[in-house]
Amino acid sequence: MVTEVVDSKDLKKFAPVFGQMSFDNHEQVVFCNDKDTGLKAIIGIHNTVLGPALGGTRMWNYASEWEAVNDALRLSRGMTFKAAITGLNLGGGKAVIIGDAKTQKTPELMLRFGEFVHSLSGKYITAEDVGMTTSDMDLVRTVTPFVTGISEDIGGAGNPSPITAYGVFMGMKAAAKYAYGSDVLEEKVVYVQGIGNVGESLVEHLSNEGAKVVISDINQQRLEEVRDKYGVTIYEGDNIYAEDMDIYAPCALGATVNDGTISQLKAKVIAGAANNQLADENIHGTILREKGIVYAPDFLINAGGIINVYAELENYGKQEIIRKTENIYNTTLEILNNAETNGVTSHQAAFDIAQSRIDARKKER
Repeated sequence: MVTEVVDSKDLKKFAPVFGQMSFDNHEQVVFCNDKDTGLKAIIGIHNTVLGPALGGTRMWNYASEWEAVNDALRLSRGMTFKAAITGLNLGGGKAVIIGDAKTQKTPELMLRFGEFVHSLSGKYITAEDVGMTTSDMDLVRTVTPFVTGISEDIGGAGNPSPITAYGVFMGMKAAAKYAYGSDVLEEKVVYVQGIGNVGESLVEHLSNEGAKVVISDINQQRLEEVRDKYGVTIYEGDNIYAEDMDIYAPCALGATVNDGTISQLKAKVIAGAANNQLADENIHGTILREKGIVYAPDFLINAGGIINVYAELENYGKQEIIRKTENIYNTTLEILNNAETNGVTSHQAAFDIAQSRIDARKKER
């Protein structure tokens, strides 16, 4: 008889959803499957104490279904604290669709997904994320009202990416103020990792301020387009984390600050648009603090997008969107100062503020 030995690292793959490390008392996890369209989606609803769970839909070619579940759980949890710390009356949710957005996304698939969203009766409100466009949200809107980020010409707030980037820029300037004594980014060396819609908009802000911008992405064509458009430099090396830089801006997928990279980082500031940048919030947040690296919490500084789509629910205009997004600068400075005063990581300081708002609402109920 042959006994199969299972590596301890793989044990979590055999555990139920409740056993996943990223499961954090989520209220609901919905698995959506449709044979005719090929739809396989997961909707994570983390917390609805402050309001309905709002969060974008991401379409990604995940290596496994467990990886997709983990992403939905981590992202939806992050949305809870993003809404809370920004002062919005929203809960946290997120959806992931398993597949290649370039080759497998069809109108039929998106409509079927919209029907699943509608079946939740407003407990989850979707929006645009990686692999999605405003036109996709417009299509979903034809089968459910529980979607934001639709086109301006049909009453929406439009593409949230530019506002997300502006919020990251505000948070980055605040972190630079804390680390360097000035929020002027002129001549600062900034490495932007990931130049999707948000990354490109961030590059534009940085270039306009005179920063020395270096860009990295898996898409060579995009790199060349952004380089030619803004006059920035394409990273040609093979280990971005070991390069000399003032600011590291992760704007692609999460967990790039991890055991393998954190010891190499020379940047004094980490401020980017990616969600869940710390592979382990406690361990890596503490190491950054010990190394004297200023970390601008991702769920705070990338909140411009949710501010933008929230405008559709609360019916406020562009001026108020900009005002709320610019306030990310003040909140970031407040959190960094609180972290220093209380001897905790910046992530913990931000988390505590967000959690206290949720707890206060629970008591009101």
